[in-house]
Parts: sequence; C-alpha cells; structure tokens
Amino acid sequence: MSHSAVLSPGKREQTKVANRQAILNAAREVFAELGYDTATVRDIIRRTGLSVGAFYNYFRSREEVFEALADDGVRRFRPLLRACWEEAQDFESYLRSAILTYYDFVADENDSWQAGRPASERQPHLNLRTPEMERVFEEVRESIGKAIEKGGAPRVDVDYLAAACIAIAREIGDRMLERRPVDTASACDFAVRLILGGLPALPRKA
Repeated sequence: MSHSAVLSPGKREQTKVANRQAILNAAREVFAELGYDTATVRDIIRRTGLSVGAFYNYFRSREEVFEALADDGVRRFRPLLRACWEEAQDFESYLRSAILTYYDFVADENDSWQAGRPASERQPHLNLRTPEMERVFEEVRESIGKAIEKGGAPRVDVDYLAAACIAIAREIGDRMLERRPVDTASACDFAVRLILGGLPALPRKA
C-alpha cells in the first residue's frame, strides 16, 4: 500500500470537515445579506463553490443548515460560560459574569448578522432550541446546584431556578439587541437584580 493511500482516509476526513465549515460560513454570510426567509439553498451553494450534490452530502435543507449554525454559535459560547463558573467567587458573581458574557457574545454575533439588515431584524437562530442549547441548560443547572450546595444560593428548586435565569436572560437580551446603542452592562444589571431580588430590587425610573 502506498504512502498516499495510507493518508487518504485522513485527507478525506479533512475535506469533509472543510466542506461542512465552508457551507456554514457561506450560509452565515448569505443569511446576513439576504435574510433567512429570502435566502435559498442555491444561494448558499453558489457562495461555497461546491456542487449541489456535495451540499446535500452534509445538509438536507436550508433549515438544517440554520440549526447547525445555531449549534455552532452555542458550541463557541459554552467554554466562555464554563470559565464564568470556574472564576466565580459565589452565586451572584457567577450569575453576573455568565449573563454579561452571554450579552457580549450575542451582541457581537448580532453585529455580524446586522450588516446590511434592518435594525428590527434580529438574528433568529439565537432563539432555536438545539441539542447544544440543551447542554447549556444542563451546565447552568449543574453550576446553580453546586452554588446551592456551597451555601451561595437559596435552597430552591434547581430546575425552576435554572429555567428562570435562562428565560430572563434571553428575553431581556432580545430586547437589549433592539436598542441603540446596545448596552450590555445595563441589561445585565437589570437581569441580575430581577433574578436575585425581584421587583423590589430594580432601580426606579424618574
């Protein structure tokens, strides 16, 4: 067996990874430029230089590419979230760090998406429920559980608390992205105060 034949499986795998990433990169650009509702599979394929058959070796539809992009974004965010827990001193510092990190991340992602798009059109894949999003929930739940065990958070239902933290952070984050300028620090402070103290803890407006 020749040396090139020995390497060929590895090279094929590298090509598969490169092709899949090329499709995702092209899709991100196409969705940003044309909008998700307008973009087509053919638009994505043209941007990659791959054949139609090559595209369908990796994805069955535009929707499947979109979900893969969502998972790709969450996969990049998860190490940042993990670092928030590792560096946190207590539950409040973890919560504040995690939410601010999330807001900075989605603001940067939204800036890429917004290039040439109307201000009202937010990046929709941030709201998809995907396997990677489920893993994020589990990481948040586990971190909150550890904080409770350490005595750094009240002994309440962990599932409900994790769900509430994520829901509040996401909903406030969506509204944050609609505002100009985007103020991640103020949005984070509002979300943390609401989670920790409820309505009495929120700053009053004149």
